[in-house]
Amino acid sequence: QVQLVESGGGLVQAGGSLRLSCAASGRTFSTYAMGWFRQAPGKEREFVAKISRGGGSTSYADSVKGRFTISRDNAKNTAYLQMNSLKPEDTAVYYCAADQLYGVSLENFGDYWGQGTQVTVSS
Repeated sequence: QVQLVESGGGLVQAGGSLRLSCAASGRTFSTYAMGWFRQAPGKEREFVAKISRGGGSTSYADSVKGRFTISRDNAKNTAYLQMNSLKPEDTAVYYCAADQLYGVSLENFGDYWGQGTQVTVSS
């Protein structure tokens, strides 16, 4: 029903910024909550941020609060993750996900997933 494609990853030095995009091909994008997750080598997948279908509610992992901002443009069927003040610890593959329910547990979040985009932060 929904196909997600991430873009915007790359290599950046510590302290720099990146903006990730998640483009959805489905026609019901505005009905889905969107989230960003990441997975670093040798580590489990972790929650980064999520946003409700209308954009009125957001939630962030403590590790990224104040540095990352999730947003969405329903007219463009796209969700974004603005990443500022990047740290080497942010290095990971970043995945976007869509879910029918914003309030579902983070462990269960994600009816649809993108392929991931690599973010590498050098020190």
